[in-house]
Amino acid sequence: MTTLPHTTIACKFVDADGIRVFYREAGAADAPVLLLLHGFPSSSHQFRGLIPLLAHKYRLIAPDLPGFGFTEVSAERNYVYTFDALGETIRQFVDVLGLKRYAMYFFDYGAPVGLRLALAYPERISAIVSQNGNAYLEGLGDAWAPIRQYWDEPSPANRQVINDAILHLEGTRWQYVEGVSNPDLIAPEGYHLDALLLERPGNKDIQLDLFYDYRNNLKLYPAFQQFLRDAQMPTLAIWGKGDPFFIPPGAEAYKRDNPNAVVEMLDTGHFALETHAVQIAQRIVDVVGSHLD
Repeated sequence: MTTLPHTTIACKFVDADGIRVFYREAGAADAPVLLLLHGFPSSSHQFRGLIPLLAHKYRLIAPDLPGFGFTEVSAERNYVYTFDALGETIRQFVDVLGLKRYAMYFFDYGAPVGLRLALAYPERISAIVSQNGNAYLEGLGDAWAPIRQYWDEPSPANRQVINDAILHLEGTRWQYVEGVSNPDLIAPEGYHLDALLLERPGNKDIQLDLFYDYRNNLKLYPAFQQFLRDAQMPTLAIWGKGDPFFIPPGAEAYKRDNPNAVVEMLDTGHFALETHAVQIAQRIVDVVGSHLD
């Protein structure tokens, strides 16, 4: 009888930073760790296709950030939704799990969270995979225009513009399909789950607060870039070239601070894993795999 390959993905909770953090985990406990950090408006669910492709080599750990997925934040916690706060929660999360050495795969919001983690624990990071995870001003596309307007004038009217443009099912679907050469490859459950979770009481205000706070990530870009220059670690910047939010110059900029970084463009959009999980998994193994210790 033929034995079919199988990956068991455990869905767990752990208390960290006063929060019940949900995370997915697969792979041997003693394997090299790859920490997977998701983006807006998704969760660890976005890694459902990638994890089985890599779990035979690595220990994959994918938490849901506060305000996303199935992570639970009690009202009594009085959590303030900023990127500094998200970064602190993930710092405490890796400490609770006892992670002392790991590579990071970050996407979208996962980039400023992961790079804060790198600033806190630079000696722990073995490699970086940035999939549409921006750290450079030139990587911000035209789709940021209404959010930039909100930064400049944080009025209720501008806040409502962001809400009406993106915080609903059609706005979420647009993020998944825009710039994708073959939209038939986009499974609808991804954007339907994201949109459903956005409808939880109070969640849209959380997202609008994070949109406004994103401006503070730009202030940290010089520190992020200094880390990349100092570390010179194995880096793969693999990008959906049709992404309207984080455009290809943001990927190419990684080579400015790390000339050995590998930059590759994929014929897809923002959520590149929805269409190119196999290619991305293979390039992770090829480019940074041997450095995950």
